[in-house]
Amino acid sequence: MSRRRASFGLGLAATLLAGCATAPEPTPDETRADALQHVQVPQAWARQASTAPVEAGWLATFGDPQLDALVIEALAHNPDLAMAAARVEQAEAQVDLAAAQLKPAIGILGRAGSKPVSDLVAMLSGVMLRLAWEIDLWGRLRYQRNAAMAQRDASSADYRFARQSLAASVARAWFVAAETAQQAKLANMMASDAERLVALSNDRMRVGAGSETDVMTARASQANYRDAAQQVELAHRSALRALEILVGRYPAAAIESRADLAPFPGPVPAGMPMDALDRRPDLVAAQRRVAAAFDLVGAAKASFWPGLTLSAGYGRVSREAANLAQSTDQTTASASATAVVPLYTGGQLTGNVRLRTAEQREAVANYARLVLQALNEVESTLDAETTLATREELLRISAEDSRRAAGLTEESYRVGKSDLRDVMNRQLAANAADVALLAVRRERLVRRVDLHLALGGDFVAGTQDDAQASATESTR
Repeated sequence: MSRRRASFGLGLAATLLAGCATAPEPTPDETRADALQHVQVPQAWARQASTAPVEAGWLATFGDPQLDALVIEALAHNPDLAMAAARVEQAEAQVDLAAAQLKPAIGILGRAGSKPVSDLVAMLSGVMLRLAWEIDLWGRLRYQRNAAMAQRDASSADYRFARQSLAASVARAWFVAAETAQQAKLANMMASDAERLVALSNDRMRVGAGSETDVMTARASQANYRDAAQQVELAHRSALRALEILVGRYPAAAIESRADLAPFPGPVPAGMPMDALDRRPDLVAAQRRVAAAFDLVGAAKASFWPGLTLSAGYGRVSREAANLAQSTDQTTASASATAVVPLYTGGQLTGNVRLRTAEQREAVANYARLVLQALNEVESTLDAETTLATREELLRISAEDSRRAAGLTEESYRVGKSDLRDVMNRQLAANAADVALLAVRRERLVRRVDLHLALGGDFVAGTQDDAQASATESTR
């Protein structure tokens, strides 16, 4: 900017060649320092976890080829992911549009007609090559281009996060389908047990050891178990349809689920809290939106300064008039410079700066919100893993003991040492324990998926480094 003190010719030439440099965008570290002024991020997670670096490829840890195939199918056909990809293309087009404003516009102007407007007014016809170029003296157009590039980077990060979220959603839906399949199996088994009790109560009544009340009670219990089995089977079909929607299929509940839940994987390295902030695509997107908001503030401030547009033309025209025997052809060229100096706009420019500044503060606050939410997701899932592991062991013992107790009580009823109500209560307790154990096992698997998503590790091995490199490159 000190070149303005030099001669006008040298100053204008230097400005045209270099222009006023735009201010650098805030780096991720600067954004975090601004957004998390009152938050002390620890060096390690509060819940005990391995601090080894987070690895990509978590989908393979479940050892389920069918799940892997469904995720691949979802990536190819899921409509929501296709929408996210289209938004990336839109953002890339916006970069091209913003960059085009920095370049000259070249066109051809042509005019032709059959006769002059009047006897005294000549008519011009011909073709002229025209050039128009707005010189970005103060960086307004470059700020707008930089903002478009930052928005494009944010859209790309959103797309990566959408891919990871879709893979996680497919895995969760797959586990729910497996759980409901096992629940249906348990419900049908309980209905069969209830049918056996009806036959047993009939036998006891025939030999005089039972009563008609026991028979009616057993039949009512059998009907209830059959009804429960119908409800669980409906839930299973609903889970299959939800899975089919995710992978882009017609929701016909025709997909085949696992008959059991996948085994729980081993421990997962959780890395360091600060590393997760750089790794998660949704936080990368939020940081790039802070950068875009910063650039828009710069563009708004640059609007206060004068604008300069250069134009030039070259071509051949013909002048004809009614009182001339012949036309006159000539080659013409023109050049001009137009300067626009904003003096009074009714507060529009000032209002635009205030608007963009407020948008920047909002972007910073949104980044802080997402960071705290991300850290909470990791801490919560780490906490849940420990609790759910303990619960699964306790419920496993409870389910085994309850099933043995139900069998012993049925044998006692068979020989007349206990009544039907005791048998039914024992069966209900055993069924509830089995269902609770199944739910905890499924919840552990879902929470493990949530942990991978919260840590930002990619579901496919070999893509984590590429995503980190892309995020780093976008901040330069």
